[in-house]
Amino acid sequence: MKRRQGCLEGLLELFMLNVVFDWLQDNFGFGRGPSCFGCGCGCLLLIIFIFMACGIIFGTDWFRWTLSLFQRFV
Repeated sequence: MKRRQGCLEGLLELFMLNVVFDWLQDNFGFGRGPSCFGCGCGCLLLIIFIFMACGIIFGTDWFRWTLSLFQRFV
């Protein structure tokens, strides 16, 4: 049987994800530096954050999903 996370575990994971995301945005994200480096890293971090948050909220295993998709085409 598949182990499902509880409510508190999911909230803790979302809190920790938010803390890490805020730190990364402050150090590497939007508005950092005179070049477009901050904008590019900010967008990349936002996309990664959305995928990880959806994985926590909906219980999606992205690695297994992409692996099965990749095996279908190979």
